[in-house]
Amino acid sequence: MIDLAAARAFVHGHARLIDRRRFQYACDGASADLVLAALSAYRNPDGGIGALEPDLRTPASQPIPTRYALDVLAELPRSDEGRAVALGAVGWLATVTNEDGGLPFVLPSGAEQAAASWLQPSPESSLLSTAQLAAAAFRLHLDHQWLAGASAYCWAHVDEVSPSEAYTFRYVVDFLDASPDRARARAQLDVLAGLLPADGRISVTEGVEGEELDPLDVAPWPEHAGARLFGAAVLERALDGLEAGQGADGGWDFTWAKWNPAAAWESRGAVTIEAVRTLRAYGRL
Repeated sequence: MIDLAAARAFVHGHARLIDRRRFQYACDGASADLVLAALSAYRNPDGGIGALEPDLRTPASQPIPTRYALDVLAELPRSDEGRAVALGAVGWLATVTNEDGGLPFVLPSGAEQAAASWLQPSPESSLLSTAQLAAAAFRLHLDHQWLAGASAYCWAHVDEVSPSEAYTFRYVVDFLDASPDRARARAQLDVLAGLLPADGRISVTEGVEGEELDPLDVAPWPEHAGARLFGAAVLERALDGLEAGQGADGGWDFTWAKWNPAAAWESRGAVTIEAVRTLRAYGRL
């Protein structure tokens, strides 16, 4: 079993306010209103979200922090305020989407402030970016015309993905979990299952040494469609590893590059919350 008190101390000692509020809501019975209030600080007048991705420091609206915000909203009970934030964010996405329905990974404003080397602006549509945002919008049951085009873009490109593109693979699986076309999603998941290594661990080929995704990155809760890609024994080993991964300081760490000390602490705070939420979802907490 993990030390929840130590995890709490780590989060409150090192994480951003938004993540401290998420922890309070998830573990300590705090009101969802506290999370919404913290999230509102990241909203921009254009409806998009900025500054929520630790490795992308610009305050301008960007696809990745917008996905982060939608994922936070999915943790909370449905509310008029949360729906307004989500619809405003998706409305902003529609203004930066390419004609093919796909979203760029990073917009030009990403170059205005420091950013990790892998988060450089590019005008091209990105399956990684589009799949993660379409999944987040589907999960919130949003009714917006943007989603039809984004979903069509994802379906047109899902056959191109493989574990060699680890993060794209992860978020394509997330898209398949959230897509309302369940028969088509199940068929595609069966194809992807045959591409995974036996231990379920996916190396990030363009990352730093040791960077990888494990089965719980792909299937963060047991009802997630990604769980069908792995055997029960693989998931149990991953859960054992996640439990054992709590550090002496109470937090969990990550395997991607630590390019900025502030970003590293922020990411560890978010990773710690996700570890606790995943362990709880799988009955380990």
